[in-house]
Amino acid sequence: QVQLVESGGGLVQAGGSLRLSCAASGRTFSSYCMGWFRQAPGNEREFVAAISWSGGSTGYAESVKGRFTISRDNAKNTVYLQMNSLKSEDTAVYYCASVRSMLLKTTTSSYDYWGQGTQVTVSS
Repeated sequence: QVQLVESGGGLVQAGGSLRLSCAASGRTFSSYCMGWFRQAPGNEREFVAAISWSGGSTGYAESVKGRFTISRDNAKNTVYLQMNSLKSEDTAVYYCASVRSMLLKTTTSSYDYWGQGTQVTVSS
């Protein structure tokens, strides 16, 4: 069982930055592929970014490439999402997710464990 707790969400003006954190429980964090997803009201949950167990591979949705950066610190059991140049369309609840896999996963159905989400609101 893995428990994930997100933090770092909030209200920011367009063009601003936020850094989300996701703290994971368990002693095998380094064996998990980690992902960030988001869900805006009325929309389906969508992929944002993912990072492999070692941090050697990352993947991003086209809508956030060049603006968001995913990273992880296996010693701290934590994954981060640095979000720069935020836009109003980035407003959503952001979820952290994990799956025990050596491969990079980018689909919602691939992930086994989810956090409770953190709200990000970007004002224009």
